[in-house]
Amino acid sequence: MKRDKIIIGSRGSKLALIYADKVKSKLKNFFLKTIEIKKIVTSGDENQKDRLSNLGGKGLFSKKIENQLISNQIDIAVHALKDMPSFETEGLVTNYFLKRNSPNEVLISNRNVKFKDLKPKSIVGTSSYRREYQLKNIRSDLSYKLIRGNVDTRIKKLEDGNYDAIILSKAGIEALNLNHKITQEFTTDELIPCAGQGIIAIQCRNDDIEIKKLLEDINDDQARILANTEREVLKVLEGDCDTAIGVFSKIDGDNINLSVELFSVDGKKRFFEKDLTNKNLAKELGKKVGEVLKIKSEDSYKR
Repeated sequence: MKRDKIIIGSRGSKLALIYADKVKSKLKNFFLKTIEIKKIVTSGDENQKDRLSNLGGKGLFSKKIENQLISNQIDIAVHALKDMPSFETEGLVTNYFLKRNSPNEVLISNRNVKFKDLKPKSIVGTSSYRREYQLKNIRSDLSYKLIRGNVDTRIKKLEDGNYDAIILSKAGIEALNLNHKITQEFTTDELIPCAGQGIIAIQCRNDDIEIKKLLEDINDDQARILANTEREVLKVLEGDCDTAIGVFSKIDGDNINLSVELFSVDGKKRFFEKDLTNKNLAKELGKKVGEVLKIKSEDSYKR
């Protein structure tokens, strides 16, 4: 490779930098020159009080990083896939991924109380409508309240007594070596995660052939299949932070299983679809399941 240095762009949070460093470590096996990580403060990081959907959606965590990629200030962008919009920004490509970390959700509570044992009206913190609606289906007697901020900030808010319990993704907790904080882990059947949860995505300019070749060397093929399948569902359903959608796919031998649930805006209606196909037709499966759910939900609203 001709260049003497590669610059990786990342959010500046502790967790984001851990993810960027994972990518850097993989790249070192194929690029023997300088690799730097550049911290970029995103709009989502600047405002940690309001719900993301009220601020403009998922692009808040990626737009400023993408702008630096487009303007050649960085060569590679590293994102948590779940924070990215489903449609690609013109001139860029997100088709390289590290092996999927745990997609599961976890509960962290004061006094280590399990979800079923929380007292009625206990305050549970979550940043997403999806989690809130899923949990309400299990226990509607609890109070669900918005929580924003990085993982450490959320745990501190819990320990300060602002919440009785909080819901977070296991992948982030594991990366930060905070497993000892976990009270309870939910399976992907109990709480279907958001599309891409647990997957680290790597983005570059579409015309940067050198970088694309390098990223192909560190790409995890299974993670690519899962990521593209789950993102395909979001494209059909036009999902963003304001849409409560759970999407999870899993490869089993030559097949891929896909489970998707969609909630109405108020969370009172739930639409579910599950299907499987050969993994070579994974993206087609994502599109098919998304279209089935779109029809199901549209018909319901018409009645």
